[in-house]
Amino acid sequence: MSTIGNILWFVLGGLVMGLAWFFFGLLAFITIVGIPWGRSCFVIGKFSFFPFGKEAVSRRELSNAGDVGTGFLGLVGNVIWFVFAGVWLAVGHLIAAVCCFVTIIGIPFGIQHLKLAGISVFPIGKTIVSK
Repeated sequence: MSTIGNILWFVLGGLVMGLAWFFFGLLAFITIVGIPWGRSCFVIGKFSFFPFGKEAVSRRELSNAGDVGTGFLGLVGNVIWFVFAGVWLAVGHLIAAVCCFVTIIGIPFGIQHLKLAGISVFPIGKTIVSK
């Protein structure tokens, strides 16, 4: 079932939002300072292409140990991310979610967009795992 959902998702909007994540990742890599954000963009961009059957979880919850991305520096990085790119990606996912909620068939896709909008606000310290 997740394969069919992922194919439909990719064709009906996942491609556009995944490319948006990759675009912001490339912008981050160009600045050199933004490489950690760019890495997060590429990980979540791949997740945005095919989200069904996967979920984003905190690395702290997954490994029961802290790291740079889950501590104070991760918080600072997430605030910087929110100001420069997180807002725009979240708005894109929210607009896509509203468009998906118009039809009954689009409701699962709208829910995925809402999850991705939440991730786009503070992506540092998250990782993608299979359900």
